[in-house]
Amino acid sequence: MRYLLCLLALLTAPAAHAQDWTDGKTEVDLELILMVDVSRSMSPRELEIQRRGYAEALNSDEVFEAMQSGLLLRVALSYVEWAGWGAQRIIVDWRLLETREDLAAFSETLTSSFNPSLRRTSISGALLHARDSLEDNEFMGLRQVVDVSGDGPNNQGWEVLRARDEVIAEGIVINGLPLMTREGMGANWNIDDLDAYYRDCVIGGPGSFVIPVWDWDDFAAAVRRKLVLEMVSRPGPPDAPRIEKVVEDSTDCLVGEKMWRERNGAWMP
Repeated sequence: MRYLLCLLALLTAPAAHAQDWTDGKTEVDLELILMVDVSRSMSPRELEIQRRGYAEALNSDEVFEAMQSGLLLRVALSYVEWAGWGAQRIIVDWRLLETREDLAAFSETLTSSFNPSLRRTSISGALLHARDSLEDNEFMGLRQVVDVSGDGPNNQGWEVLRARDEVIAEGIVINGLPLMTREGMGANWNIDDLDAYYRDCVIGGPGSFVIPVWDWDDFAAAVRRKLVLEMVSRPGPPDAPRIEKVVEDSTDCLVGEKMWRERNGAWMP
């Protein structure tokens, strides 16, 4: 009898522990928050291209198969547009995605209407908003990832390195999608090595990566590749653009703040 009682205790202990770990939240393979730049430097055409590019990628076979590769066969996803410090706009709040229909419904919400751009560029504000959103949502992921895109360096709010380090200290991975298309007002505030800036100043965490976009015609394909790498629960192919975190001496992580000060005579108002 004592043996049976001990066996019963061993069998029930993991379930109790798992319940404590989730704290009543829904378990998923991945919590992924998409932080998409809609600062004033983005043209209306660019804003629409981004929404439609994500919608196209989410409806692809590759993304669905990646979503189904995990232990739990489901992910939680949120889509947030950002600009200056404190300027974040939730377009699609956290949703549980398990089926093609879930992906299609998420995509439809993205393209049902389009909002105007916002002012300034605070990557640090976007990262901190994403961290808080991951903490406060109703899901518990085996992995947590922030996916941030943008067409220029940080120029408002906290220094980007400070925000990045706080986020990755929570075990959250940050990936980057630098937009190097040189269209609209972005050409006035962009930097030639934005991809290196994202690599050395923005991304972080195990397996973090950067996928630059050089032409808007390639945007949907870049997003699809990025989402597959983020959702897939097995090692990526050998050519996957995974980059170890190494800060180059030549990368100035305050370049955006310095540009703003030179042109406006003030330090990040």
